Amino acid sequence: MRKYETIFILHPSLDEEAVKANIEKFKGVIENGGGTVDNVDEWGKRKLAYTIDKVNDGHYTLVDFTANTELPRELDRIFRITDGVMRHIIIKKEA
Repeated sequence: MRKYETIFILHPSLDEEAVKANIEKFKGVIENGGGTVDNVDEWGKRKLAYTIDKVNDGHYTLVDFTANTELPRELDRIFRITDGVMRHIIIKKEA
């Protein structure tokens, strides 16, 4: 088991319920894949560093989790096919 962190940005047009639903969805992917969610830090709506598809804001969320080496690949796939996810990154933490 390794420690990872992921940051994802959701489209600002999503309401609070949709944002919470997406966060729970991603937590479920981690937990159902045999991982554990260590921390969820919702940063809220913030200005993007650069414009993405004529959008200047996004809902930022940081999730720290522990998982096997296969789970980040599946989580990345889920991020890519989920509507509303503008950007995401998954990083392996140093031991």
